[in-house]
Amino acid sequence: MIRVLLADDQALIRTGIRSLLDAEDDIEVVAEATNGAEAVELAREHRPDIALIDVQMPVMDGIEATRRIVSDTSLDAVHVVVLTNYGIDEYVFTALRAGASGFLLKDTEPADLLQALRVAVRGDALLSPAVTRTLISEFVSRPANLASSSALDVLTPRELEVAALVAHGLSNDEIAQRLVLSPATAKTHVSRAMTKLGARDRAQLVVIAYQSGLIAYPSNGTNGP
Repeated sequence: MIRVLLADDQALIRTGIRSLLDAEDDIEVVAEATNGAEAVELAREHRPDIALIDVQMPVMDGIEATRRIVSDTSLDAVHVVVLTNYGIDEYVFTALRAGASGFLLKDTEPADLLQALRVAVRGDALLSPAVTRTLISEFVSRPANLASSSALDVLTPRELEVAALVAHGLSNDEIAQRLVLSPATAKTHVSRAMTKLGARDRAQLVVIAYQSGLIAYPSNGTNGP
């Protein structure tokens, strides 16, 4: 059972999402918060698998709530997914840097939202397709962070290769097929790269890969490695 904390200041939004989630046999909403401070409190009380948090909320916004949940070592098992209808801008980068495992728009299709929660609870990163395109565009336009680049020195050549494929959006199974490895071996390489770089999850590994200049997309905007 995937246990979800739902945080949004709009009752109608919470009711709609809760109805969607409660209809699933493997998902349970264990608590609802109306602001970021409540979200942090309830996360500590209920220890959910997923905290689905809106960005814009009173008292404390979703970004700060994400930061506090992620920085609390007693909540290491909680995966934060940021949900917003405010479009793509600096929120996505701030949320990911704060430690969010994913970022979805409120116009995400219901089936995609459900799948996103199942992906996040496995520890995989998730981003809406629109968010992914913007993330790629934004990081391509920024110069590589040379300080971050040196951090990649701790990775083996294979781990560098795997990190690059993660940043291109490949799953463990796809990485295994690409590199002719077993899925378990691919997962091990991903985990080791995350551990060495201090990445909480795949989302942060993607951010590090872009910021360090490990990934350079072709000028035509395609996202294939």
